[in-house]
Amino acid sequence: QEQLVESGGGLVQAGDSLTLACGAPGLTFGTYNMGWFRQAPGKAREFVAGITRNGINKFYGDSVKGRFTISRVNTKNTVYLEMSSLKPEDTAVYYCAADNSWVVHRTESEYNYWGQGTQVTVSS
Repeated sequence: QEQLVESGGGLVQAGDSLTLACGAPGLTFGTYNMGWFRQAPGKAREFVAGITRNGINKFYGDSVKGRFTISRVNTKNTVYLEMSSLKPEDTAVYYCAADNSWVVHRTESEYNYWGQGTQVTVSS
């Protein structure tokens, strides 16, 4: 069974940086667009960032644009999310997702595989 596994979450202070990683054991990684979503307490899951199969094209949600960077290393079957200038409103469970369609989607229903999530908590 193909799975995605997120790691790197934790408790940080506002203004800090944190890098998340998502490994994809058993997945033909290079054939999938990848995305990061997050879900804050009491809120719906929202699109954070997406990246195409070859890593050339990247997309970001408005709330994280300029602060977060998505990247991937296909030879390692891993996608990353570098987060900087973290704010308390970034607090959420962050999920990695894989999509085998031709383009990166902002809608969670378009993704085929999901990780279990990793908690990011940003204190004031």
